[in-house]
Amino acid sequence: MSNLSVTVIQDVLHWHNPAGNRAMYDAHFDSIDETDLIVLPEMFSTGFSMYPRDCFETIESETVSWMLETASRKSAVVTGSLIMKLGEARFVNRMLWAKPEGEFEYYDKRHLFRYGKEHINFTAGDERVVVELNGWRFALFVCYDLRFPVWSRNRDDYDVAIYVANWPNPRQFAWDSLLVARAIENLSYVVGVNRIGEDDIGNSFSGGTAVLDFMGKALVDCKDKQMIATQTLDMQALNDFRQHFPAKLDADEFEIKK
Repeated sequence: MSNLSVTVIQDVLHWHNPAGNRAMYDAHFDSIDETDLIVLPEMFSTGFSMYPRDCFETIESETVSWMLETASRKSAVVTGSLIMKLGEARFVNRMLWAKPEGEFEYYDKRHLFRYGKEHINFTAGDERVVVELNGWRFALFVCYDLRFPVWSRNRDDYDVAIYVANWPNPRQFAWDSLLVARAIENLSYVVGVNRIGEDDIGNSFSGGTAVLDFMGKALVDCKDKQMIATQTLDMQALNDFRQHFPAKLDADEFEIKK
């Protein structure tokens, strides 16, 4: 099975400004030569906003079309989350997986950030989602999901866990630590993409975007800098380690209730 290249982008987001954020990312995309997957952060078109009525997207919106067009132009999947309106007063934090062929899959954030009142303004998802790319299996997660290891548990169904986030500076240690924990306990690569800078409501973000291997070791660490990084993931190395250290055979059985 072939290796796979993942590109992560860490930068400041423009508050409630989808056009400005699309333009920023377009400039970054121009510097990416070849990759299989481009990962953007949570709510990448707006910043982490609890005002969904002011800045929502729909399936017909320009940002969704832009993701599909970018995927086609770069011959790579583009993923990240958006505020999506599903009904008259129903909003979700939806991670889109836009494919070069013009199709997409999606995951709706399961764990809504109660401390920030996300549970009041959004509807939680109830489906765990694993998608495939070039023979690799990717589990999709959004920000606060990182704190819940049962939801993230690898049931021998994924090779890479992706967490897209707007994870603020006061809890940076938790972000850094939990990414490592999820990689170690699930014997999988982990890709965590956060943002930097400040938003318009006083939150600061220190980044920590990283790509970790199946032992929790950093292959990419963006720290608190604006950065674009591409990392190749090695499937043979992953399979060899899993065979050498088959912890999955001793994992507890469990069932998640909706």
